[in-house]
Amino acid sequence: MDDGRVRCDVCPRHCALRDGQRGLCFVRRNHGGRVVLTTYGRSSGYCIDPIEKKPLNHFLPGTPVLSFGTAGCNLTCSFCQNHDISKSRRMDTLQQTAMPATIAAAAEALGCRSVAFTYNDPVIFLEYARDAAIACRARGVRTVAVTAGYVTPAARRDFFEHIDAANVDLKGFTERFYQKLCTGALAAVLDTLKYLRDETDVWVEITTLLIPGQNDGERELSELAAWIATEMGPDVPLHFSAFHPDHRMLDTPRTPAATLQAARRIAREHGLRYVYTGNVRDEAGQSTRCHGCDALLVGRDWYTLTGWGLDAAGRCQRCRTPCAGVFDPLPGTWGARRQPVRLDRFAQRRPRTETRGES
Repeated sequence: MDDGRVRCDVCPRHCALRDGQRGLCFVRRNHGGRVVLTTYGRSSGYCIDPIEKKPLNHFLPGTPVLSFGTAGCNLTCSFCQNHDISKSRRMDTLQQTAMPATIAAAAEALGCRSVAFTYNDPVIFLEYARDAAIACRARGVRTVAVTAGYVTPAARRDFFEHIDAANVDLKGFTERFYQKLCTGALAAVLDTLKYLRDETDVWVEITTLLIPGQNDGERELSELAAWIATEMGPDVPLHFSAFHPDHRMLDTPRTPAATLQAARRIAREHGLRYVYTGNVRDEAGQSTRCHGCDALLVGRDWYTLTGWGLDAAGRCQRCRTPCAGVFDPLPGTWGARRQPVRLDRFAQRRPRTETRGES
């Protein structure tokens, strides 16, 4: 910039940084006229999760995913359920180190079908996630982005080019909600969703955390569902997740199960075929049924698969109606396990091409 600052072009905040200054995300810093990612190669920890926990219900059901995040975030959500990581300003939060090639090697050796960039938004550690995704793809390991979709057009092309699946957190459906509770903008997220639909092959699912009195009104839910049905199509899975008191919203009550079920009903009335409830015990609301004959396609109890009615081509075994998604011929058997892991033993000598963290 004319005044000597450097503008970060990763997210719509466009933070203008003096030398040594960090952006709102805290992890991107102006270092001598370059925007440097200070968390490149560093993580808050690695864990093998069920893919359903991301949540992804139509992407390799039942399989294990190697999950990790870093620190920081480019939104300021008052209701953040991972604030100990996403809002951290302490670099000692990042207790493990692993270069992209190590992550890919570990995922392959551990039998993980995919690697998830999660816990905090991978948009802010774009270079690290991108390089890890490239390394994973070379080994036949797929990658998943769990993101709020708050990213610029230029950066999202670089990022999603190497991603196989994404769960996009559509936090509400009014600009007021985004401005008041996230200091962000709804329009930018909707633009990312349409980009994913129109210009990529990324498998997309959407999650909305329902917060009592904030984004759970019938009119807003109806508008949200109508937009998804029209702009994204009826086959995009939508997850309604229950809020629990956290971060700066400790006085807000938990989301009643009845609210999730009502939201699911509204979305289905708008033509969405795959609508799910999360953070509550609800087998009916978490299982996948055929939109052609209502046969059970994938039974779920929390993160455990309880039934399988798909053929090897991902169609209903009863009526042969295709089910939208990415499926193996047989379901995975990982179940609801959560297994923390260290990647030290998978470390390789660090190639020069992986020392970058600049944009």
